[in-house]
Parts: sequence; C-alpha cells; structure tokens
Amino acid sequence: MKKIAIQQFDFDLSTEVALARNNDKSIGAIVSFVGTVRDLDDTSIQKMTLEHYPKMTEKALTEIADQAYQRWKLGCIVIIHRIGDLQVNEQIVLVITTSKHRKSAFESCEFIIDYLKTQAPFWKKEHTEKTSQWVGAKTTDENQTKRWD
Repeated sequence: MKKIAIQQFDFDLSTEVALARNNDKSIGAIVSFVGTVRDLDDTSIQKMTLEHYPKMTEKALTEIADQAYQRWKLGCIVIIHRIGDLQVNEQIVLVITTSKHRKSAFESCEFIIDYLKTQAPFWKKEHTEKTSQWVGAKTTDENQTKRWD
C-alpha cells in the first residue's frame, strides 16, 4: 500500500500509523518521521509558505516511494506533505514506512525524507517580521542524498 498526499490541512500521526499498519500481521516495524517548521538560529521566523506544482510534485513523490519499494521489502509507505502558510512548530511532512524488520523500515524512511528534501519540487519561503525570503537548497541535504547512490 502506498499513500501520497499533498494537502493544506494538518495530519494526525496516530491515525496515519494505524492506517499504515492496516492490520497486517506480518508487520514487525513501523517507522515515522514528522518534520516541523522551526526557527533556525533565532531569526524570528513567523511562518513558512510552501508552494508546489501539483502534477509535478505528485509524480516526484510517487517516484521516490517506488525507489524505496525497489530497495527494501516494505509493506506500506505514507508520504504526506503540507502546503500553504504554516506557523512555527506546525507539522510540514510525514513519512511512514512499514516492514517485517526494523532495519528496512528505518533505512527506507530515512531514504525517503532525504530524497524529499532534494528531489521533490517544493518551494519554501520564510517570513520574519521584517522580510520574506525563499529558502535555497542546502549542501548538507545534497550530501545526505548522495550517500544512497
């Protein structure tokens, strides 16, 4: 099972984990990652705006999930990414992977979030009291993704 959603409204972790489990008796591990809006270096970020191109973004997320299925034996993958204006501490992204074994679940979840950071066409704009600026790609994120090659 694969669930990919791009949405403005928030998600509930417990609900999504239960749906990912899907009463599958073979699942021995469920790993989740929740990314939130943060205020880096106390720059007084008020909110973050996330934008995307719908068909292009959905295709990219599907391809990332498909790559994870090819690398690991997984039961379910859930990718939920929010768009619109989000305040500090609000949830941005959820990745859940399920597998018979914890190593596959951990590695695949990390793989997916690494690829989301570098390959998914989302644009982020940080807003402070005084300015707004688009957030560029980070070298550290690129390096994290390269380790999967």
